[in-house]
Amino acid sequence: MARRLGQLYTDIPDGTDCHRKAYASTAIGGAAGLVVSAYSVTLRPSDSVLEGVARVGRHTFTAAAIGAMFGLASCISAQVRQKPDDPMNYFIGGCAGGLTLGARTHSYGVAATGCVYMGIAAALWKIGRLEGWQVFPKPRV
Repeated sequence: MARRLGQLYTDIPDGTDCHRKAYASTAIGGAAGLVVSAYSVTLRPSDSVLEGVARVGRHTFTAAAIGAMFGLASCISAQVRQKPDDPMNYFIGGCAGGLTLGARTHSYGVAATGCVYMGIAAALWKIGRLEGWQVFPKPRV
């Protein structure tokens, strides 16, 4: 499922179909939020079912909002700057995601560090895709 969600995002060229890019990045963020919330509820059980549901919703919707902001900001940046394959678009998208996390936590510090770290991570991911980096290379036999 994760591979399919990733393909849903990467199959759309950068700077085109921003609504589809936002949908795909929201789905990826929501799936990541579900995984985080599953670990959160499993490792630190809540006192009531309502509290557990609230925690799942909080993690899932926050991650989905971060994904949506990333997808919209990176796509709109590619359109405005007219440079679709530029890693700076992904840095801008990651920064927007970090600012969304800071707004959710009501913390300027989280917003600033989230902007820098998420922006750098997204730019490195785009650079890796452009240059053909492999996280898990196939073994040479």
